[in-house]
Amino acid sequence: MPNRMSARELTELSQAFAYSGNTLLAPLSRTSDVGLDPAFWEAFPTFGDAAVERACDSCAHVCRVLADGADALQRADVEYAHLFVGPPKPVVPPWETAYRTDGGVGFGQAAVDVRRTLARLGLAVRNENNQYADHMGLELLCLSELCARTAAGDERTAALLEPFVREHPAGWAGEFARRVRDERPDGYYAGVTAVVEALLGVVLARSA
Repeated sequence: MPNRMSARELTELSQAFAYSGNTLLAPLSRTSDVGLDPAFWEAFPTFGDAAVERACDSCAHVCRVLADGADALQRADVEYAHLFVGPPKPVVPPWETAYRTDGGVGFGQAAVDVRRTLARLGLAVRNENNQYADHMGLELLCLSELCARTAAGDERTAALLEPFVREHPAGWAGEFARRVRDERPDGYYAGVTAVVEALLGVVLARSA
């Protein structure tokens, strides 16, 4: 895969996508609340990209606002449930199929494609929530693995990286982030999804 990213940048992208994927896959109380610390976002790698920098600044600001109130973790968890779980259903569906089939949710072609990519990496979806493979969190975790293996010099994996990004998370991350922003413009996940969208743009820009 032709790209202008060093092994170090690919490793940092792998770590950033791993954090983002886990953050979108489950509430912070079940993963890690390190992202509620403004210092986390102030130190987050921006890859010299203005969009990533703006998104990280937004996350840091939201974290400072949350820190001024009571129980920031609980409020973040409530926001997560409202956006991505329900009841009665997610306000913002976290599955790619919902954006490819005019709102449909289920085991669609996107989920099949992501599972196929995971299988090529020797991985499989195993999670307690039995999420479809086209959940944004799982797509980002798959991308994290692609970045890590590309950084390690795996040429076969490197050839998969750009097509996977373009055909899957980058194809719907913008609409996903917009819906989160429309629903909770000052919330924690508006910042997180903006970071994701910007990071995906970095990968595509440097893979041309």
